[in-house]
Amino acid sequence: MTTALKRIVGAVHSYDVSVGVDGPGTRFVAFLAGCPLRCLYCHSPDTWYRRSGTATTVDELMAKVHRYERFVKIARGGVTLSGGDPLQQPDFVRAVFQACKAVDLHTALDTSGFLDERADDELLDATDLVLLDVKSGDAQTYRKVTRTGRLAPTVRFAHRLAERGTPIWVRFVLVPGLTDAVDNVAAVADIVAGVGTVERVEVLPFHTLGAPKYAALGLDYPLKDTPSPSPELLDRVRGQFRERGLFVT
Repeated sequence: MTTALKRIVGAVHSYDVSVGVDGPGTRFVAFLAGCPLRCLYCHSPDTWYRRSGTATTVDELMAKVHRYERFVKIARGGVTLSGGDPLQQPDFVRAVFQACKAVDLHTALDTSGFLDERADDELLDATDLVLLDVKSGDAQTYRKVTRTGRLAPTVRFAHRLAERGTPIWVRFVLVPGLTDAVDNVAAVADIVAGVGTVERVEVLPFHTLGAPKYAALGLDYPLKDTPSPSPELLDRVRGQFRERGLFVT
């Protein structure tokens, strides 16, 4: 990687180390600032705007990664870029992932796919896994959930990844009264079942742990009165995906 690429600057909101949540093994996770969507159930409104991040060069980020490199490799993990949505900063993502591949670190991209056109082939060449957030299977529900987005780019991105042979872990947030309709879940399952490189579907139960962040930002939390899904609802939804031959967690 050239010196110029190492000096590319991104807006990084925060860092974390996770196990089995943001990709395989133990992961160094960098949350990038900036997201085009405003999902009703978003638990990180503090990452919506790029200005909420800290200007960070690729070298500076990789210096943090290298502190955990040996541990991460032993645990068969890697580096995950999340957000916000990392594809708001494609040049930074590309350069970071290329730096990771240069030291044989597994890379994972956590995205909604809404900004699919920003991910060029060079970026995807350095991406080992995509954690794809499929917000809804019904276009109208997708618009309601995200308040700004369209479903088509996510579907297009998923098929593009499949054509490249890129592994995908699908994430679907289950929100009672919003994304839980039988027809909506069936539509998500139809989309996912038609993408050949999907390795698993993660049905994520809605929670209100992000509510304090809204209060701190002076924002109304739109789902403050929404309960978490019941075990029965979770079983039904997971069953809908399994009926399509998908591995579900």
